[in-house]
Amino acid sequence: MNTNEIDKLSLAKAHALFETGDIDRIEVGTVKGLCDIHRYLFEGLYSFAGKIRTLNIAKGNFRFANCMYLDVMLPVIEKMPETTFEEIVAKYVEMNIAHPFMEGNGRTMRIWLDMILKKRLGMVIDWQNVDKVLYLQAMERSPINDLELRTLLHQRLTNRVDDREVIFKGITQSYYYEGYEPQ
Repeated sequence: MNTNEIDKLSLAKAHALFETGDIDRIEVGTVKGLCDIHRYLFEGLYSFAGKIRTLNIAKGNFRFANCMYLDVMLPVIEKMPETTFEEIVAKYVEMNIAHPFMEGNGRTMRIWLDMILKKRLGMVIDWQNVDKVLYLQAMERSPINDLELRTLLHQRLTNRVDDREVIFKGITQSYYYEGYEPQ
């Protein structure tokens, strides 16, 4: 199965996660919840769906956290505070640096982030209105300083947390960030 086919099937699973209400049975802000989202999106597509990686990975010139430290790092990230927008974004950035899965981290973590924002602040990101280039640049710089990312995402916060258009167009945008464009 090629990457495009995997993305197409996973996107359908992401929509189903919300359409079925299964999203409401996933723990918010935990590593278990993150793994459950990943498993839901990628089960049957990747043998490692929902499993913390055991190999080191990099993207471009950036090496993500060494896999031998993930069992120590992930519980620390999970315990990070999430009472303010700034704290939630900081937690999101740290989880991105950990990059706990071999593939599918971004798509999984954006859903995880929205779940935390919805629970704690009654808001979600309106991803369909977050520019891909600006977002990816801000994510790349976020380990050094997350102000750019916080500013970009804060401008796109919405209280339309149950709006199907916001949810489904946002999921599609999330896949677009990773290079998938539905035909």
